[in-house]
Amino acid sequence: MRRPLRTGTARARTRAAAAAAVAALVAATVAVAAPASAVPATPAAPGAGVLSVTPVTEVGSYGQQVTHVVVEYGDAVDAARLTPGDFAVADSVYNFRFHGVERLPELVDRPVADVWTTDDPARLLDEDRPAAPGRFVVLELVDSPDGGWTVVVSLCPTFLCSVRVNPDQLTQVTQLGDVHATDGTLLAGGDPATAHRTTAEPIDREVDQFVLRTFASSTGDVEYAYRLPDGYDPARAYPLVVALPGHGMGFDGQNLGVQLASDMLTTAWFQESWTGTDEDVIVLAPQNRRVDKVTEGAQAVELVEAFLAEHAVDRDRVYATSVSYGSQLLWEMFSERPDLFAGGLLTGGFPADADELPRIAQAEVPLWITHGTNDHLLPVANARASYDGLVAAHRALGRTETRITELVRWTEYGDEAFTLPDHHLASAPTYEDATILQWLLAQEKRPQAAFRLEVATQCHAHRAVPTVTVTNDGDQRLRAAVSAGDSRHTLTVPAGKDRFHRFTHRAAQLPAGTVTVTVETVVDGVDVTDTRTVAHDALTCR
Repeated sequence: MRRPLRTGTARARTRAAAAAAVAALVAATVAVAAPASAVPATPAAPGAGVLSVTPVTEVGSYGQQVTHVVVEYGDAVDAARLTPGDFAVADSVYNFRFHGVERLPELVDRPVADVWTTDDPARLLDEDRPAAPGRFVVLELVDSPDGGWTVVVSLCPTFLCSVRVNPDQLTQVTQLGDVHATDGTLLAGGDPATAHRTTAEPIDREVDQFVLRTFASSTGDVEYAYRLPDGYDPARAYPLVVALPGHGMGFDGQNLGVQLASDMLTTAWFQESWTGTDEDVIVLAPQNRRVDKVTEGAQAVELVEAFLAEHAVDRDRVYATSVSYGSQLLWEMFSERPDLFAGGLLTGGFPADADELPRIAQAEVPLWITHGTNDHLLPVANARASYDGLVAAHRALGRTETRITELVRWTEYGDEAFTLPDHHLASAPTYEDATILQWLLAQEKRPQAAFRLEVATQCHAHRAVPTVTVTNDGDQRLRAAVSAGDSRHTLTVPAGKDRFHRFTHRAAQLPAGTVTVTVETVVDGVDVTDTRTVAHDALTCR
């Protein structure tokens, strides 16, 4: 059984708290002429004709959108007599990513692609097309970016506004043709002059699968949502994706759970059509409070640790992914607690602090960074600098170029990669590429050999000699194969000790070069091999 996001009081509390404000906002905006087919909406008359209208939503790359509308009648409807032309649907043209809120009342036609009946609209949560005899007519809308978006501006304490799901969605249906019962009785005559507004809570096909909770961290409450796989088995161990949303999705007191509807960050991971895999994944989505990265990063770490203690998570497969501001938390979490994570996917984000990159590199946490070339909010140059800085940090630790390529990846998207003109939302083209999501799910924490490597060049009897020192910080003996040019040597280093080797070199001049060390040891009962390469400077002895 899929778990509802907002059952009973939770959903009512979220929508009721926001409904009055949105109604006032719509009333205060400047009216814009609607298309010819959009007519003034009137409530449905219970017990006669159309009994109820229920919107159905899905989350896509650019957020949640109404994709179907369910119209209820008093008896089973004759589906064979229905055509898409029997209905007209209109909705707000507004999309918070591109439009000013003054366009919220402006309606646009939403063409009907198909029409069919069902016996229970709730089946739309679990089935793509639950067609069956019944009194509910399902209007399947044409897949189009024009209209029906559910996320709207919430509060604007500064020029940076927050967003929320519209509690008063403007979806409306006009019945143009007659609707008959299966026995031929007329259930509702066509009425082009009457548009019926929604009367029931929406069926949110992905969002309704989440549970909303509040976590009491040591520094304050954190709102969060999570979803467990269908058929969740506490005896198994599932990968966990921690989704860190953008600044506008931060909790403002009236937008609980909006991070689930604003983009694909949370909902892609349990849909094979997005990930390309049928693997069961747990999703955890904290909602930031737009405070600061240090505080919220620490709170998110506390939440993750508490969640791990209560749920069946594979601790070698805990991941984090972010949009925009969420990257601030990702950098903080990966640098402060890299031991928690097996990999990360950072989209359209902020740059890392200089001191964060060496710590992430030291822990060998794989990270894929994506960004739009023409991001209008966060310059791509800063994201490139973070990528370059992370690569440099790995090189400074002596990692091979092959290993660095495995650990750090970069994708930059031109404007053509975005199907809608929000070039800041790099998560859109990122999540539309299933190979990137599969890359993240393929990462797994591996035991690491705890050792340090130092290379020094010195003059010895008028000869320039490179010397390598290997320090074993682990609790098991390690074997280190060291090489410089054609010279090879093997060191055995006890736990907690160091050993060095001075290479033979008979000339007074030593050109710049590298020393490579391959370490073999045992960590937590697992055989571990690690290779690092360190550069040394040229030296001339007199």
